[in-house]
Amino acid sequence: MDIVVDTAPSEADRDVIRDGLVAYNAAALGQPWHRGSFAVVLKGDDGQTVGGLWGAIFFDWLLLELLYIPETLRGQNLGSQLMAKAEAHARAEGLTGVWLDTFSFQAKPFYEKLGYGVVGEIADLPPGASRYFMSKRLKP
Repeated sequence: MDIVVDTAPSEADRDVIRDGLVAYNAAALGQPWHRGSFAVVLKGDDGQTVGGLWGAIFFDWLLLELLYIPETLRGQNLGSQLMAKAEAHARAEGLTGVWLDTFSFQAKPFYEKLGYGVVGEIADLPPGASRYFMSKRLKP
């Protein structure tokens, strides 16, 4: 076996690693670890997506991967509405909770207002800032 650092790995390389890990986790847990992805999107008058939220379901938890609202639309409660729709979808799916990460220069106070708490922090990621990992339980 050779151990090689590849600075330009292919999608096929990623697939081998991901598929192996997915199979291992499914065997260890007796259930699939990833149940799919979904989006809650903001559509402009022309029907085009201008922002929204992207999530994936892992181990009965929703991972909020991406949330973006164009600057011109901020301050209109759209972020709270997107989160409410995502949480409603998660509850309908019977999920335990939601987890996400954000940076200190992004939306930590926004998520805290919605009931999310910090479960971890990496200081100086990026330098001079912090990366926060947050969660909110949807089930008692």
